[in-house]
Amino acid sequence: MLEYEPGDLTCVVEAGIRLSALNARLAERGQRLSLDPPGDPTLGACVAADLSGPLSHRFGTMRDLLLGITVVLSDGTVANSGGKVVKNVAGYDLAKLFCGSQGRLGLIVRVSLRLHPLPAAARSLSVPVPGPAEGRRLLRELRHSQLVPSAADLQVPGRLALLFEGAPRGVDAELEAARELLGGEESDPWGELLAFQAGARGRVPFDGVAGPEPPFLARRDTAYVEREVDGRWPPLAERVRAALDPEGVLA
Repeated sequence: MLEYEPGDLTCVVEAGIRLSALNARLAERGQRLSLDPPGDPTLGACVAADLSGPLSHRFGTMRDLLLGITVVLSDGTVANSGGKVVKNVAGYDLAKLFCGSQGRLGLIVRVSLRLHPLPAAARSLSVPVPGPAEGRRLLRELRHSQLVPSAADLQVPGRLALLFEGAPRGVDAELEAARELLGGEESDPWGELLAFQAGARGRVPFDGVAGPEPPFLARRDTAYVEREVDGRWPPLAERVRAALDPEGVLA
């Protein structure tokens, strides 16, 4: 770890550090990087593939936790973007361009990250979901309630898994409120869900009907793990790539 400001909930680390190693160090001060993709990727891989996990429901993906970045461009230029504080509003946030870029815009060297406190308590609820219609109904109920889960994951057919974190009394109250509203039983499904995501290798599309076993996620736009790249870029992204790498060294 290059820099760490526990009071500001920020840190600067080299891109090659593993997520588990970073969180082990942060846990000593009661903090964490609220990112939980399957496996144990490096921070550079998390940025390059914009990795995420179930905690993205509340904390967002790597793109939302990235405050700044240092990269080496194709001509050897060392470029810095963003800053080391959460409320950094100066200029265009070029760091976000590198999230999901698969390393094609430059080599990621360092990242500045937003942190969160470790929760004092955590409990999970699993709600049976017999089909897509019931899954959509449960999600509507959740969105219109006062519940604020840290993680939510819906499998169809299967279950809706919810994670509640915070002070013990608050977590107990939220879990009971969720059980009253949605039903279900307390469990710990997250290891199984992350293993499924790792095996799915990226986006698993939802077409509104029951899928093969194991059941697939009912979210079209979530990529928990690095996925195959077909080589095609949107027009705007291609213009940015050409500007940063005119010789096509990283293409």
